[in-house]
Amino acid sequence: MRYGDRTAVDDLSFEVEAHTITAVLGPNGAGKTTTLETCEGYRRAQSGTVRVLGLDPVRERRDLLPRIGVMLQSGGAWSGARADEMLRHFARLHAHPLDTGLLMDRLALHECGRTPYRRLSGGQQQRLGLALALVGRPELVFVDEPTAGLDPQIRRAVWELLEELRGDGVTVVLTTHYLEEAERLADKVHILDHGKLVASGSPLELTRGGTVATIRLVVTQPFPPGSPEALATALGAGTELTVLDPLSLQVSGPADGSTLGKVAAWCTDHDVLPESLSLGQRNLEDVFLELTGREDFA
Repeated sequence: MRYGDRTAVDDLSFEVEAHTITAVLGPNGAGKTTTLETCEGYRRAQSGTVRVLGLDPVRERRDLLPRIGVMLQSGGAWSGARADEMLRHFARLHAHPLDTGLLMDRLALHECGRTPYRRLSGGQQQRLGLALALVGRPELVFVDEPTAGLDPQIRRAVWELLEELRGDGVTVVLTTHYLEEAERLADKVHILDHGKLVASGSPLELTRGGTVATIRLVVTQPFPPGSPEALATALGAGTELTVLDPLSLQVSGPADGSTLGKVAAWCTDHDVLPESLSLGQRNLEDVFLELTGREDFA
């Protein structure tokens, strides 16, 4: 897919397995939205082949639409319609919809059911958008930033709902800028950058190994003046030291025993009593930054 001279999606190829949660991640401009909109049938691919549930999402859109649910990041709603009447209307468009009252309970929408869409908060609009995507009992649901703007309690409820959908045999494709969300929910992750696929795998597969380890040191007494700088000098080039607070610091360095050994030896030499000294595993955010070199993954 090209927009003028810019290639938004560049020879991209991947599959989504049935009955899984798949996360599509990438920095701003990586091609995530264009890719999903092409799968949803809103855009026609300029080259290549797209199949969703075995159907062409443009030519066979009429057959595909009853089988999928789409939660857009914004839009797709009537500004003057009330939340409850919009959900009931969408339910009537499907042969076997979910119980709208139950869905509103799960997503805490009863409190705003009589409120026009334009007066809903951003989080309420997000929850209603998810309800609209799910009410038709889709086989496959695309959800774009499903928990953006939600408080932690509602975010966890949405996570549980998406996990229940997977348990019921629904396939979920999501984008999110909360990498801990992708790490918690996704069976498989596809990371895009500049329109290309740069990595695929389960969160465990992507975070296993690597060349960088994170060491966290927590001490019983505040660090003596100048001691963190002395530790940074002792560790040498190739490591990065960050003082988190007066009693803890973090070191990022080569993923081998030498860095951990140097930190332990420094504690002994400087009479620093560790409360804890831990070697941390890479998380999905570490992998993301290694692959894309950017933090703007919204």
